[in-house]
Amino acid sequence: MSNKSNKNEDNKPVKVNKWDGSAVKNALDDAVTAVLIKKYNYEENYSLIDGRLLLCGVAVGVAMFALLWDWLYPFPHSRPVLIICVSTYFTFMGLLSLYTSYREKGIFVVAVQKDPAGFVPDNIWEASSALKKYDDKYNLTITVKDGKTGNLRTGSFVRSVANFIDDNGHILHDLVEPEVAKLHSSLLTEKKEK
Repeated sequence: MSNKSNKNEDNKPVKVNKWDGSAVKNALDDAVTAVLIKKYNYEENYSLIDGRLLLCGVAVGVAMFALLWDWLYPFPHSRPVLIICVSTYFTFMGLLSLYTSYREKGIFVVAVQKDPAGFVPDNIWEASSALKKYDDKYNLTITVKDGKTGNLRTGSFVRSVANFIDDNGHILHDLVEPEVAKLHSSLLTEKKEK
């Protein structure tokens, strides 16, 4: 029965407030992720998210340690430990900002294309997107790192979000999938030509 309910959930159209740019971008990102993971049967890699969680976890751990230390040894005695903890916390918050700006770069999914035979190294697919505030242009960029050669190939498209959403705010997966598939196949064709 649970398998049947999962199929119903997958077929249920996603509805968003079409005037909320952030919600629209996230819903379109989820639709692109579904194409890469479900249609092409790639394996999702969570290492980018794990890195962010690690930085956040250490920062929260330092803050909790400072709170506990201050509770056990009230303020005048806990001053040096609090200074160290506050400095460490802000250092990790700075590292987190650098990580999200220069490492993640808007990447919302990392998918691994495994070789069925297991002889060729895995190809890594990364999808990132941008949707500026008060703009309707959804910019999708897909990058593939060839496991064999290490070469990077990038493709992108810019489309109005109106191409993928109906009047009621439902994401039209039937319109998202062909665009992503066209971009995906163009990146594969580039590989064969080289």
